[in-house]
Amino acid sequence: MSRRWKTLVPCVSVLLALAGCGAPPGPAPRGFAPRYEEPAAADAAHARFLRARRLPERAADALNAYLDLPYQVTVLARSCAGEGSGYDPETRRIELCYDDLTQERELVTTDEEVADVMTETLYHEAGHALVDVLDLPYGGDRAEEDAADSFAALMLIREGPDGERALRTAAEAYARTPPDPDDGRDEHAPPAARAAAHLCLLHGAAPERHADLADRTRGCTPTWPQARDAWTHDLAPLLR
Repeated sequence: MSRRWKTLVPCVSVLLALAGCGAPPGPAPRGFAPRYEEPAAADAAHARFLRARRLPERAADALNAYLDLPYQVTVLARSCAGEGSGYDPETRRIELCYDDLTQERELVTTDEEVADVMTETLYHEAGHALVDVLDLPYGGDRAEEDAADSFAALMLIREGPDGERALRTAAEAYARTPPDPDDGRDEHAPPAARAAAHLCLLHGAAPERHADLADRTRGCTPTWPQARDAWTHDLAPLLR
């Protein structure tokens, strides 16, 4: 048997066993990866809206252009039966709920505004994912929620005027959200406080484009430079 044939025999055997021949495993997937589940019947229109607008894809693209994650975080659009959008560190999964759109449509009027609010939600949950990725030491749930809000503001402000519009839309939606009687058990800040924080960062980042917010945002803390610098410092290991 020729030397060449001796070399080929093991490879042929392995190929016949459907195991390949010397092919190394591919790299592990990493980054934000959008995915859709089939919706419940009541959520079909909302699912079509998210797909048509490509909101998970657009958010994932922006995040992946900015950050290099060491592993994959799935951005999953799904029916949640009222549980609300969130991030699950066990599965490394952001869940964007189709049924959230029902509530958002009660707070804003146009499809563009609905898309803006859902984009802010996506970036907020991505903030939680990054706290998990980087193992950031926030001293309690409220502190992490505030940080996730400021990350959403950071991502939208980075997008320029269109992102600023989306951030302002989300802030005004929070301002119109009725107080929750269970606020004492909710780790988030009250909606009015979340609205004020977003508007504070927006005015601080682009005061000339949002001059009308000057009186509403006087004395804000944290300031835009503080919020921006805190996140960019923490994100340094992942920045592209």
